[in-house]
Amino acid sequence: MPEPTKKEENEVPAPAPPPEEPSKEKEAGTTPAKDEEEVSPPSALPPGLGSRALERKDSEWSLGESPVGEEQDKQNANSQLSILFVEKPQGGTVKVGENITFIAKVKAEDLLRKPTVKWFKGKWMDLASKAGKHLQLKETFERHSRVYTFEMQIIKAKENYAGNYRCEVTYKDKFDSCSFDLEVHESTGTTPNIDIRSAFKRSGEGQDDAGELDFSGLLKRREVKQQEEEPEVDVWELLKNAKPSEYEKIAFQYGITDLRGMLKRLKRMRRVEKKSAAFAKILDPAYQVDKGGRVRFMVELADPKLEVKWYKNGQEIRPSTKYIFEHKGCQRILFINNCQMTDDSEYYVTAGDEKCSTELFVREPPIMVTKQLEDTTAYCGERVELECEVSEDDANVKWFKNGEEIIPGPKSRYRIRVEGKKHFLIIEGATKADSAEYSVMTTGGQSSAKLTVDLKPLKILTPLTDQTVNLGKEICLKCEISENITGKWTKNGLPVQESDRLKVVHKGRIHKLVIANALIEDEGDYVFAPDAYNVTLPAKVRVIDPPKIILDGLDADNTVTVIAGNKLRLEIPISGEPPPKAIWSRADKAIMEGSGRIRAESYPDSSTLVIDVAERDDSGVYHINLKNEAGEAHASIKIKVVDLPDPPVAPTVTEVGDDWCIMKWEPPAYDGGSPILGYFIERKKKQSSRWMRLNFDLCKETTFEPKKMIEGVAYEVRIFAVNAIGISKPSMPSRPFVPLAVTSPPTLLAVDSVTDTTVTMKWRPPDQIGAAGLDGYVLEYCFEGCTSAKQSDENGEAAYDLPADNWLPANKDLIDKTKFTITDLPTDSKIFVRVKAINAAGASEPKYYSQPILVKEIIEPPKIRIPRHLKQTYIRRVGEAVNLVIPFQGKPRPELTWKKDGVEIDKNQINIRNSETDTIIFIRKAERSHSGKYDLQVKVDKFVETASIDIQIVDRPGPPQSVKIEDVWGENVALTWTPPKDDGNAAITGYTIQKADKKSMEWFTVIEHYHRTNATITELVIGNEYYFRVFSENMCGLSEDATMTKESAVIAKDGKIYKNPVYEDFDFSEAPMFTQPLVNTYAIAGYNATLNCSVRGNPKPKITWMKNKVVIVDDPRYRMFSNQGVCTLEIRKPSPYDGGTYCCKAVNDLGTVEIECKLEVKGGLSFCRLLLQGVPPNIIDSYLRDAHSSNPEEY
Repeated sequence: MPEPTKKEENEVPAPAPPPEEPSKEKEAGTTPAKDEEEVSPPSALPPGLGSRALERKDSEWSLGESPVGEEQDKQNANSQLSILFVEKPQGGTVKVGENITFIAKVKAEDLLRKPTVKWFKGKWMDLASKAGKHLQLKETFERHSRVYTFEMQIIKAKENYAGNYRCEVTYKDKFDSCSFDLEVHESTGTTPNIDIRSAFKRSGEGQDDAGELDFSGLLKRREVKQQEEEPEVDVWELLKNAKPSEYEKIAFQYGITDLRGMLKRLKRMRRVEKKSAAFAKILDPAYQVDKGGRVRFMVELADPKLEVKWYKNGQEIRPSTKYIFEHKGCQRILFINNCQMTDDSEYYVTAGDEKCSTELFVREPPIMVTKQLEDTTAYCGERVELECEVSEDDANVKWFKNGEEIIPGPKSRYRIRVEGKKHFLIIEGATKADSAEYSVMTTGGQSSAKLTVDLKPLKILTPLTDQTVNLGKEICLKCEISENITGKWTKNGLPVQESDRLKVVHKGRIHKLVIANALIEDEGDYVFAPDAYNVTLPAKVRVIDPPKIILDGLDADNTVTVIAGNKLRLEIPISGEPPPKAIWSRADKAIMEGSGRIRAESYPDSSTLVIDVAERDDSGVYHINLKNEAGEAHASIKIKVVDLPDPPVAPTVTEVGDDWCIMKWEPPAYDGGSPILGYFIERKKKQSSRWMRLNFDLCKETTFEPKKMIEGVAYEVRIFAVNAIGISKPSMPSRPFVPLAVTSPPTLLAVDSVTDTTVTMKWRPPDQIGAAGLDGYVLEYCFEGCTSAKQSDENGEAAYDLPADNWLPANKDLIDKTKFTITDLPTDSKIFVRVKAINAAGASEPKYYSQPILVKEIIEPPKIRIPRHLKQTYIRRVGEAVNLVIPFQGKPRPELTWKKDGVEIDKNQINIRNSETDTIIFIRKAERSHSGKYDLQVKVDKFVETASIDIQIVDRPGPPQSVKIEDVWGENVALTWTPPKDDGNAAITGYTIQKADKKSMEWFTVIEHYHRTNATITELVIGNEYYFRVFSENMCGLSEDATMTKESAVIAKDGKIYKNPVYEDFDFSEAPMFTQPLVNTYAIAGYNATLNCSVRGNPKPKITWMKNKVVIVDDPRYRMFSNQGVCTLEIRKPSPYDGGTYCCKAVNDLGTVEIECKLEVKGGLSFCRLLLQGVPPNIIDSYLRDAHSSNPEEY
């Protein structure tokens, strides 16, 4: 632990421990480690117990109980009842000589006053009294966040500072604590060579103890001879047999710091051990080992198969270089190497459901006095330091005077300082009564020395001086002598008597005679004579009357106010003997007497300053100086010329709404010499010249909120400043602004899905968007521990009041979609969610989700949502694509399995694509072999859901197998045929019958969609000979081939001759004509634009595009398309240069036609943004023209 120190002097009183409290927590030492020490505890604990070996408890001593554990359980219980820490201090590592800081933070929202925080090392050592050179405690309070911050900084750490620390915070009945460890490692740098001159340096340079030699540089490297070992004493037996009044003396002699805990363990040592079924041999009640040594714990099991675990203070011990486990048959052994004071605690071992415990006591070596006290001689009033050195850093040492213990305190003249192994007894302002024999006592030795205090020779450090003082002023005669003794004052040989006006002051070595309000009769010869010394100090005093300036008729701050243009005559009364000479000046420039505009006039009892026709520049400080033989007088008078204020600078509009705005401005550079009383505000429309005043009462602030404006109309505002003199000229108008409103909150905020780390939210757009449009959304969330719900709002949803810092944005950039997934959330946490709509006017009111959302994916049994059209056989033709989407439900993500006719699907022929919510079966070109029954299995954990889909791939059928002519009569023929052999995997829906004249063999359809396999063909032409053929038909259409009759049917002639009619060919030629013209349009700079029209004509016309009558040829900035008569010209990322007249020309053999349109390219982000927000283009043009005319450089 850091050395005890005191502010500025690095010293601190060392309070004596109360009889029933532990005096000090033991600290880590530097005893060399032994290779190994096997300990076998006796019936009573060995002597030399460490401080952690004993603890205070109200319960009895028993095996398997840990007082530390009970105390920690109590603290943990209190901590659970009231959690005060916002941030707890964490353990750390530091090198020797470096600094480290531990920070604890306490939330003060529910606290009416500051909580109490204490820092401890170990269990009992309160670090508040150790603050100084090596330890600093600091506390701050942040009003904004209402958090108390407590810091403990360790400066220039040493090896013995390592150990366990604790921070406790209490507030009324609330309590919280936190433990943390500090590890101190040796510096890796090499040890520098010893410099004998630096070793004998002066210690404490610039401090009260400066001038004494510091031998610590050599003492650290001196080898101390090992003292002979004294026979060990059984402390337990001493305490059992000693009287209660002797307990504290024994505790100090043998280094016991936890006397209460040791006495309680004495009571518990007599408890009878119970028989254990798991342990054949249990741990001894207690073990002892020297610091740096090695200890061995051993138990013997009744059953060697039992699993054994070792614990220290309730925490399981893991194997390491410090902790070594060993198994020998039924024996289970634990070795602890290099035992330190932090190893002093309770240990226990568990085997099955049983456990046995023990206590380990780490003993520190006795403290020896390595440097004896030395006899010292001093003078009265000097500072005396008695120094000794012990064998350990920060050891417990007691000081005695003539055999009585010295107990330092706030009112004591004795102070104790500790610097590592060095201990100092400091006496401030020694007297003869301090002459005595002083001794120091440790647990391993003592030392004594004599102190002699004599009277010092008297020296005059500051003699009295002659003084000349002004009448009514204070006379102060001061002298300083080398000794703090009393003395006598005389005036003209007579003793000085104290009164209300005359005071005699004696403070240490300084003597003063103070006379208030000096009078003429106070002149004379004054002498001071110290008691017990034959020395006198004389001085002469003379009183004079200097000049005076009387300013009673002016204000308290000597200010004279005059209005610009008026005459000022300022008369100042003066006094002094002889009459003083008056000199007026301004800015180190004298004002002469004469006939100038600014002049001075002198009179016996007054001096006058005259200013004809005051101007603004006449304001300032004027000085008047008086001088005579007795002295000088000076006064400053501030003349203030007031006028109308300057106009303010142009106001700035910082925020706009639907019909309001917030404007700010700076006060005028010159207020006219009079404070600004307020401001008048006016506004007007941009296109208007009529200004309208908005306030009839003065606005005291530099902000104002105009209201009742028209949304979408440009406005300007200006300011008038007002002081006591009048109203200033108006300021320059502000930049034009357009009132725009934020949107209403988004609606219908709902949870779409939840996983172990993500939450997906969805919502609907706001009901009211307004002229500013909608730029996007911001989704925010916070954890449940950051807030508490308020009462429900009007919509029945909970609202939350949080600082802005508690809400975390889920999206860095604005999103235009109404669905977003919050990622990287901790599992099992609860979050609140809200969403805000953003536009040019700002953010809308947030829409809150009604309750906290648990971030944990819930197992949802699988469920397959077969679409309605797939619940029956799914039919596709050969060559068509099959793309089936099967939605399903289930969380977490289900496992999917596809089978066809009970066999796994060949993924080379059929593609299966799975997502979190659906599965897709895709066949690029369907074949007849893909027909069959497809089975889908969805599995989530132990839940399984199945579904089947029938897919039928059909094709056109084959032709009928045979067609025969059964009979011919008159104009009729009877046909019969047989169904096709291949029906195309679909039912035959009918047949198509065609006939052909044998002469032309041109086929004509006679009957379509015929369902029977026989038919009668009628109304044949007499005299012709016919062949017939039949096509099969299913849902895919007619068969590719037809079956024709082998023989023909002849229809007998009856003398009639049929003549075929003659038809003329139709002429489809047409000149080009535009069916859809080009239209005038706008384009946005940087965004692709297209021009479209449609044309028809036969033959197909040739299309040519022109810009400003120039044909567009091979220009990479243009692309031209023509599809089914629709002509398109695409302009890639146009600029204002691309604006102009575009023409589309269509030409074929029958004629030529042209059509034109105008394209205007609008530049800048403002036009694009306003257009996307739904503002009409004519309003945008008007607004941009006005803005360009007012600020051409910006636009």
